[in-house]
Amino acid sequence: MDRNAQEELKAHLMQADEEFRRLVNEHSDLAHKLDGLADKPHPTEQEQLEEVRLKKLKLHAKDQIEAILSRYRAQQVA
Repeated sequence: MDRNAQEELKAHLMQADEEFRRLVNEHSDLAHKLDGLADKPHPTEQEQLEEVRLKKLKLHAKDQIEAILSRYRAQQVA
């Protein structure tokens, strides 16, 4: 699937699929929180643990997003 078709699929899913939209928003929110933690020059141990936790949640959201995209790509091929 070329890049343009993939972007069109994402745009379609943002409008049509509630779960996809929620996951994309969650992924974005987690990225912003991680950016805030990365800006700290000397994070505390608690902040470091929070960073690891947020990274895991962000990766999980990305995996779910990719699973939905794969499912829709498979439907388009079939």
